Amino acid sequence: MANPVIVDRSDPRFDTLKRGNNLRFPAGDAEAPDRIILCSDSAEIAGALQRVVTAGMRPTIRSGGHCYEDFVANNPHGAIIDVSLHNNVDAASPSGPYRIAAGAKLGDVYQTLYKKFNRTLPAGTCYMVGAGGHISGGGYGLLARQHGLTVDWVSALKVLTVDGHGKVVEHRVDRSHDPDLFRACLGAGGGSFGIVTDFYFEKLPAAPREVAEANLHFPWASLTADGLFRILSVYGEYWNTRGRDFATWGLAAVLTIGPRHPGNAINISLQYCNAEGNAGNGAILQEFINRFAALNPAIHEQGLKVQGVTRRPWLEATLDGSDSGDPARAKYKSTYMKMPFTRAESDTLYLYLTSKDIDAHGFVLEIDGFGGAANTPARAGDTSIVQRSSIMKLQWQCYWEDEAEDADRLKFMDDFYTRMYTGPHVPPEFQGTPFGDRYEGCYINYPDADMLRYSYWPELYYGRTGLYPFLQAVKRRYDPNNIFHSSMSIR
Repeated sequence: MANPVIVDRSDPRFDTLKRGNNLRFPAGDAEAPDRIILCSDSAEIAGALQRVVTAGMRPTIRSGGHCYEDFVANNPHGAIIDVSLHNNVDAASPSGPYRIAAGAKLGDVYQTLYKKFNRTLPAGTCYMVGAGGHISGGGYGLLARQHGLTVDWVSALKVLTVDGHGKVVEHRVDRSHDPDLFRACLGAGGGSFGIVTDFYFEKLPAAPREVAEANLHFPWASLTADGLFRILSVYGEYWNTRGRDFATWGLAAVLTIGPRHPGNAINISLQYCNAEGNAGNGAILQEFINRFAALNPAIHEQGLKVQGVTRRPWLEATLDGSDSGDPARAKYKSTYMKMPFTRAESDTLYLYLTSKDIDAHGFVLEIDGFGGAANTPARAGDTSIVQRSSIMKLQWQCYWEDEAEDADRLKFMDDFYTRMYTGPHVPPEFQGTPFGDRYEGCYINYPDADMLRYSYWPELYYGRTGLYPFLQAVKRRYDPNNIFHSSMSIR
């Protein structure tokens, strides 16, 4: 009989384990679960799920604890099934297939795959994020332009569902067995159909040997609205033109921008490795840098600062500074962009990040270069990620410590985001949201409950090509009693 660890409200560990990384949740003692069940293998997870369902409690699932909304920690009278101790990374042979348990942290996945098999995943950059939630929502990282999304490599899954009689059923699914459930679990996000306990990969890309890195810094102090627009335009135009060429698919870039304070800069972090897994001759990186160097001194007298191109082992670069930060109160939003920035978008960024009348503390916007192999059109038809035409992917973030600031910080984020997507660059029926010819909506791994105000919110995350009705049919078949639900789960 499986014997997981059960932590209830009388246990001294409860106050620590009831929380995830976003300290806004649980919103209060009344919203917290009654217990946390920590499971070490798939048998313990199945047994825990059966007991929770039989008791009439709501189960929520946690692998790494990085859910951006209240889908897990806010579970009054329910139970969190924590799978973080189910964290094996192994393989049937050095050539595969490979298995990654849902509770494995990405940093541990990278190290084990590299050291044992010289393989890797094109997954995220935060060491502590759990594989279960990350992969279920798509799985994107610095190697995604070169190798595609993580779900593009999944060959099979082990999934626990609950049938109409309340019985837990284990499925081993792939393209020949329960293919609809398999596809639904490849990017639609966790928490709608069941519990994915294990991911299987028939093959995986070889781990790179080395990468070339560089950092570009544009000091904020004297940057004008025109200057910001020129920086954003060069960045967006690169991904819309040269960045589509196969030779550049090994280039990953993240542009980071926050409030204009003394000493702050607009930063672009670059990493490159070619299809052979090495840094090449540096030409791709230098070409990218030269496009921004050409802006000097026009945008301001301080000019661009470049931390020169350096090479180092891929594993070292991947693990360096890749933890997901200390727990904090936070709010997140997202955008897929199919075209470069408009002047209206750039001016909105400038207004909200430089105005003395707008308090933007704690805010940061990360703008990832997207595309390459992640945009393989055929993968929109056999996964649940339809966003396969974007050139940039935006993660809106805001962090603070004091609960008393919650209302102001949430309003700031909502106002900022809504203003960004209001105007003639957005069709009238989609005002306030990134939808229309210029956009591909939002990323379900960065869920934003503000989007629920729009009747078309499922289309923001799942597109308009029939994926959402497909997911609803899978939901009806495999979770007929809606055991697995949240405010943004499949309806």
